[in-house]
Amino acid sequence: WRSDARGAIVGLSRFNTNAHIARATLEAICYQSRDVVEAMRQDSGVALDVLRVDGGVTANDLCMQIQADILGVPVSKPVVAETTALGAAYAAGLAVGFWKSTDELKQNWQEDRRWQPAWSDERRTVGYAGWKKAVDRTLDWVDLS
Repeated sequence: WRSDARGAIVGLSRFNTNAHIARATLEAICYQSRDVVEAMRQDSGVALDVLRVDGGVTANDLCMQIQADILGVPVSKPVVAETTALGAAYAAGLAVGFWKSTDELKQNWQEDRRWQPAWSDERRTVGYAGWKKAVDRTLDWVDLS
């Protein structure tokens, strides 16, 4: 979240392929989500027990499995993957009285797929430590003064 951070790909060797870079990109998405979940937990004191996801990236099964592994909680995808647009429609429907309450809307939500975490706690801890180390490498590239 720092303005002096810059993008970087760290840890490459001459043996890495395009597939490694693609996987690293998916892992970066998931570790960034973990950073947000950790910040929310610290601020609220509430631990996450399941992550409900939406949007285009939910079509990538590997990314969703990596997310479950990194967070250590199940990842749940709804039948309607574009819930932001659906939420706007729900809000409009509530405003004009089409639905009487949010309780009616909750009944419309249905799970399409769920990914369960498969990593050990140790692997999760080591992976997150490596992520934080890589993020540290992106800092202080520019002088903001």
